[in-house]
Order: sequence, then structure tokens, then C-alpha cells
Amino acid sequence: MKRKISAFLCMAMTLGCLAGCGGSDDANDTKTNGPAGTEPEQQVSGEAQEIMIWHDGDESIMQVIADTANEKLAGENITVKFEKKTGLTDALQLYGNDEANGPDMYLYAHDSLGALAEMGILAPVTDVIGQDVLDGMLPMTVEAGNYKDTQYLMPVYYETLLFMYNKELWEGDLPATTDGLYEYMEAHTDVDAGTYAVVNQHSTAYNVAPFINGFGGYIIDKDGNPGLNDAKTVEAIAYNQKFAALQADGDYNTVTALFNEGKAAAIVGGPWLVSGIRDAGIDLGIASLADFSLPNGSGMAPYSGVQSIGVLKYAAENKKEALGRVLEAIAAPEVGVALANQSSCAPANIAAYDDSEVAANEMIMAMKQTAETATPMPNIPEMSVMWGPAEELLAAVNKSGEDVSSAADAAQEKALTAIEDMQ
Repeated sequence: MKRKISAFLCMAMTLGCLAGCGGSDDANDTKTNGPAGTEPEQQVSGEAQEIMIWHDGDESIMQVIADTANEKLAGENITVKFEKKTGLTDALQLYGNDEANGPDMYLYAHDSLGALAEMGILAPVTDVIGQDVLDGMLPMTVEAGNYKDTQYLMPVYYETLLFMYNKELWEGDLPATTDGLYEYMEAHTDVDAGTYAVVNQHSTAYNVAPFINGFGGYIIDKDGNPGLNDAKTVEAIAYNQKFAALQADGDYNTVTALFNEGKAAAIVGGPWLVSGIRDAGIDLGIASLADFSLPNGSGMAPYSGVQSIGVLKYAAENKKEALGRVLEAIAAPEVGVALANQSSCAPANIAAYDDSEVAANEMIMAMKQTAETATPMPNIPEMSVMWGPAEELLAAVNKSGEDVSSAADAAQEKALTAIEDMQ
């Protein structure tokens, strides 16, 4: 596997790696105060140390983290600095073993973890922080950073798909079930006129994953076994097919334009859509996909992308105490509150949701609700070759009308071949 990892680093998934969160909201652009009663910080003696964290995300978000963490670290001779590296996985491939030129840590979406761990450049995050720090995080976000039963990452914030609707166009209450949602779509969709109740990228695997995961199916499991023809995956895709028939056959740009132009009452999308929606003057309502029960009684279960921090092995060996203090500072509720209120990011820290402004943020709380059912995107290297076969399967069913079981068997064979080729 290690011999092939470098060939796949450039294919690291970006579907859940959008690090921009929901954009700034006037109602939330206020100074935040962390919870009272925090314990005095332990002192770290010695020379001043700067801990470098590479990232490939929104620099304004990193600044929020750095400012809040450095305030907590004041007087400890430790500062944290973020440096942006476009093509972060490639940069870590080059400098992951270079103590002189590489970073101490990196912040990136969790789905790249498997490839980096296989390179042998990472130390378990538990080498520098205690389990008590992770116990303060939402369980789903912690799970995202575990690879082969080793905890390599500490979560900071995350994103999921949401149900977004135009309050002026949506009639009545939101249904509690997906069957109820389908009935609403039947009554409020006119495909010929180009107006829709709900739009979704119905043949994009990431957007159909809430059905697949909710039915108990899977695209690939943690051991690298594809599940495109698993009975529950097939059942979910067949169920999604009737929804697809009432949705526009379009890509990301098409469905987003339909919603922003008022031709669709609702859209399945992520927080990255919010700024454009507000620019369009839409009175936006947001609900968790977990609130819609599937026929099996489970809530819809979208994938989640978790922005997390990993520790380079050489740094853990030489700067353990300083790294631990930085991670503890970033894990603090104050950082989570600042991320939510200043950048509209859903924090991994559980206590951050006790803040009154965070609790009043409809989008943030919808993502917290979704975290109860969300599935972290697989962080194994094999996932990089699964999107193609999965989306060929969805297109065959939703666009060409092929038999679901036959198309699933064909897609499974393609997935097995792709995985075999990469190994």
C-alpha cells in the first residue's frame, strides 16, 4: 500500500473538505466570550516556541483559531501560527519527514488521513494530549480521526449536508418522514414547467449518501470492502430513484441556480451555499436531514467532513509538551464559540453549544442535530477510487433507467478492480 500512496494523494477527496463553513452572518459577527469558570492554564517553561500548523483552508477561519488559542496561551512562551499550503497533501508528502522544513502539525479534512498515516509521518494525537480532551468532542468528530484503531486526529469543526428551504415558497410545516417529503414533492413539482419542490444532485454519491447510510448500506467499509451491491445499498438507491424522478437532472451549479432563482422551494446542500443564498435575498430556513425518518425508522445519515489537526511524528518526539498545550488551547470551548459566532463553523467541542449565541444559530444547531446520525466520510485510501463506480451506478439507475440490481453488480466489479489496481 505504501508504494502506491503517493499516487493517490493528489486524488484526496474534496467533497467534504470545504473549509469555508457558512460565511459570516451579521447577527453572529459579535465578540464572543467563553464559558466562565475555566481552570488556570499550566505554565510551560523554557524558550519561546512557535508551533507551525499547515492548512489548506479559509485563512480567516484559521485566524479566528489562532487569535483565540494564542489568547489562552498568553504568558506560556508558546504561540501558534497557521500557514496556508495549496495542495496540502502533496506538501506533506514532500516534507512530512523533513524536520527542518515541515510543519509541526496540519489542519485538514479527515478523509485524507489514511493516505498520510500509511506514509508513516504521523504520530497518534493521543501521544501529546489525554483522552479527556477528546471526550469533550462530539463522538462523530472523534471517530473521523481514527484509522486502524489509532486516534491520529483531534477534531476542530465539521460540515454536513442540510435541508435548506425558502420560507416564502415552502407551504406548511416540514414533513417528519421522507415518505411525507416525497408526497409533498409530488404535489408541488412541475417538471415540465421547470419548477421543483426539492432539488438535489440526485446522481452524485455524496448527495445520495444520506439515503445509503440511513438504510444501513455503504459505499465502502473501514476495511476497504466496497458495498455497492450490498442489499441495503441497493434498497436505498431504488428508494432514491423515485425522488430523482421529481428533481432536476443537473449538477451542482444547476441545482444551486434553481434554488437561488426561486424555481425550487428547497435544496439539499451544505453551509457553503449560505452566502450565495443570502445574496439572492432568500428568507432561508434550515433543518437537519436527521429530522427526516426513512421507512426503516432511521434518520437520514449524510457524510460529514471533519476539519481536524494531525501531528507530525518528528514534532511529537521533540515538542510534546508545547504541542499538547496548543492542542488543549484549540480544543477549548472558547475556540469553538468563536468559530461558530465569527465564521459559522459547527464546532467539534460539545461545551461550545452551551453558548447562547451558538444555541440561537439555526444552521449550527441543525448540523449538531445531524451529527447524531452523520457518518464520517471514509478516511481510507481506497475511498479515492470509489466515487467513479458509485456515480456510474447512480447515473445508470436515475438517468438511463437500468435495473438497480444489475447496475449495482456491474459497479461493484468496477470498484473491486479499481481497488485491486491501486494496491
